[in-house]
Amino acid sequence: MDLKELSLMVEKGNFKKVKELVLQGIEEKLDPAAILNEGMISAMAEVGTKFKNGEIFVPEMLIAARAMSAGLQVLEPILAETGIKPIGKAVIGTVRADLHDIGKNLVKMMLKGAGIEVYDLGIDVPSEEFLKKAKEINADIVVISALLTTTMPHIKEVVNLFNQSGNRENYYIMIGGAPVTSEFAEEVGADLYTPDAATAAEKAREYLISDLKIKSI
Repeated sequence: MDLKELSLMVEKGNFKKVKELVLQGIEEKLDPAAILNEGMISAMAEVGTKFKNGEIFVPEMLIAARAMSAGLQVLEPILAETGIKPIGKAVIGTVRADLHDIGKNLVKMMLKGAGIEVYDLGIDVPSEEFLKKAKEINADIVVISALLTTTMPHIKEVVNLFNQSGNRENYYIMIGGAPVTSEFAEEVGADLYTPDAATAAEKAREYLISDLKIKSI
């Protein structure tokens, strides 16, 4: 199986071919880490770059992310068996009273495409659930989404709960959504605002890789 072909099929969003190639790679006993990193994660990084450069748009990005997810469904059991772990864990959700999930779902898939294990709380998430789940799974990153100006204050609620938890430094809080800005992120005490799913995945991966290096010293 050609990893370059797999990468191309992920970029094109051909989920059937992606599953087929991943299965073929497993049968040929290719390194599961290579299938993941060279065949799929590299493809999603390219997709993210093209999106930020205006070469592709949300529909193409979404199709590619779904193709990546299809390949991951096949590969994840093999990765678990071989002891290959994700680079980190993230909790994601849309805040209380906000029922929008398209952007949140795209960020989730891009995070997975960056090699991150993601726990999706869904929409209309009570503020306490973010902290509860983050503690439960020992998350590294918490991603909070709001699409309405009326629900943005709930982002601050969530951040405040983490601040009051006594171990705020254990969590990297990222926020996003149409009305959200970097100024708002600074105001509420979040670590980072990102304007799109590609940037969110890129920054999350950068943070986790940097954090892993620090912990290994």
